[in-house]
Amino acid sequence: MKGLLARKLGMTQLFNPDGTTSAVTVLEAGPCKVLGLRTTEKDGYSAARIAFEVEPDRKFTKPLLGEFKKAGFEPHMHVVEIRGYDGLEAGQELKAEIFSAGELVDVTSTSKGKGFQGLIKRHKFSRGPESHGSMNVRQPGAIGATDAARVFKGVRMAGQMGNERTTSRAYKVVRVDAERNLLLIRGGVPGAKGALVLVRQSTKKQKAKGPAGKPNPRKV
Repeated sequence: MKGLLARKLGMTQLFNPDGTTSAVTVLEAGPCKVLGLRTTEKDGYSAARIAFEVEPDRKFTKPLLGEFKKAGFEPHMHVVEIRGYDGLEAGQELKAEIFSAGELVDVTSTSKGKGFQGLIKRHKFSRGPESHGSMNVRQPGAIGATDAARVFKGVRMAGQMGNERTTSRAYKVVRVDAERNLLLIRGGVPGAKGALVLVRQSTKKQKAKGPAGKPNPRKV
């Protein structure tokens, strides 16, 4: 389960060989450093601690500075754990070239915050009638049960929209620029420009395609 931390730079488009265009998101992936390793014998699970973006010493507490000093490199602002990341050593540098074009990745980021929104924008509800004196155009309908005398948890209502940690799966890597540490991923990645993004090897496998380019039928 390989992965990297990255910054979302924005979106652009690429021209395909057939003359069409594809929208892609540009991510500045790495360079990241391996701060340390979690082992099954010591911690009960295996994982790699990945550090990203060098920052001045004044932004860190003394315990954190000591941790980076022990690892043998300058302090980094962001540290994440990626489970199941094997074959690494403390202090090793990871760059965008660990991924290749055509590979599928899962992307985790914080979505754009939309503020307080109503039912129609937040949950895609339909509006009510606007004629014959209707008083329920964009308001919710019934939100309670007949006999419970209360509102159940989980009822879709107006409230904060966005600004949540979200993971989108099976994005295709279109191009890798190893010199500039750039990943070009097909489609729109969650988050605003400059958002911190975690890119990991996808847990979802590509479907095998038949001779005509169509997915093979499911075997029973």
